[in-house]
Amino acid sequence: MRFTEEHEALRRTTRQFVENNINPHVDTWEEAGRFPAHDLFKKMGDLGLLGVHKPVEFGGSGLDYSYNMVVVEELGRIACGGIPMAIGVQTDMATPAIARFGSDYLKDKFLRPAIAGEMVAAIAVSEVHAGSDVAAIKTKAVKDGDDYVINGSKMWITNSLQADFFCLLANTSDDGPYNNKSLIVVPSKTPGISFSKPIDKLGQRSSDTAQVFFDDVRVPQANLIGTEGMGFMMQMLQFQEERIFCAASALGGMTKCVELTVDYARSRMIYGKPLLDQQVVHFRLAELMTEIEALRGLTHSVCEQHIAGENVTMLASMAKLKAGRLMREVTDSCLQYWGGQGFTWDNPIARAYRDGRLGSIGGGADEVMLGIICKTMGTLPTKKR
Repeated sequence: MRFTEEHEALRRTTRQFVENNINPHVDTWEEAGRFPAHDLFKKMGDLGLLGVHKPVEFGGSGLDYSYNMVVVEELGRIACGGIPMAIGVQTDMATPAIARFGSDYLKDKFLRPAIAGEMVAAIAVSEVHAGSDVAAIKTKAVKDGDDYVINGSKMWITNSLQADFFCLLANTSDDGPYNNKSLIVVPSKTPGISFSKPIDKLGQRSSDTAQVFFDDVRVPQANLIGTEGMGFMMQMLQFQEERIFCAASALGGMTKCVELTVDYARSRMIYGKPLLDQQVVHFRLAELMTEIEALRGLTHSVCEQHIAGENVTMLASMAKLKAGRLMREVTDSCLQYWGGQGFTWDNPIARAYRDGRLGSIGGGADEVMLGIICKTMGTLPTKKR
């Protein structure tokens, strides 16, 4: 992919914002278990970083997805995983369906303030018994007059405790599991919504995550995104941008891990010479950078095809799969070269090691990605008649 000066200007703006407005505060936010989403998102919205590929008429920049991908790669250089993921929920997970299928009413009421950073968005799909198996969700939305009445619960919801609205997937009929679902925008202050305590996670510490409960929650049917019964399809399309985001942000994060490790290995003396001078070390770091660049090529290819309107289900799944696994490999290998320093809680590579582990779980586990790839290849076992 060839980047223009406009791409590079956006990259510089994002990197400067990360270095000046996020990284200096990450340690504090990690310890607090939450970052100030409204404050940070408003600053990003003022710079146009939350609506790069969203429609101009609702506050976005109207650029193609390659510009958003440049921003995402730079967000990956944030000194933790929780904040870029939270931003990704805002830009690539909770709002694509509204932008693509929502009514002008929904776009004006929810998308516009999300792009401006005046509202925080969350995606409410996963449930206790239905994470990667989206078809198995049990939350229901039943029509009553001009409203939907929603009952159920959602689990592992990023941004939940600061969100202003949820893009919620619920069953709206008794049809089959792929035809009975709808996406509905649910304001978080609606009566009947409650939350668990923040989930105490291994990593992604600064991202507030909780279970959300919906008890007779009433919202207007006008909050339906697109057509009733098309929610599963719309969510699958929404997953495509989520998976491109996961791969692109991992590129920034892994590159930074290698850069930090090179700097450390150059200054760490062992047996009278820098650790980096050991052939096993600099060869391994070269291997890791080669793998990262191979993933970059795949991710950029997915982006180009996505922009062209092609079906990127298989390639996006491949990129997501490779990103999650490579993040584990890169952080583990780099941590080894930091020795005892790498085993301390506040070490940047240790944090990346913890945070990056979610890459093979969230947004569709590795095994789900493999199943999608096999289905697209036509290599799944033949069903018995």
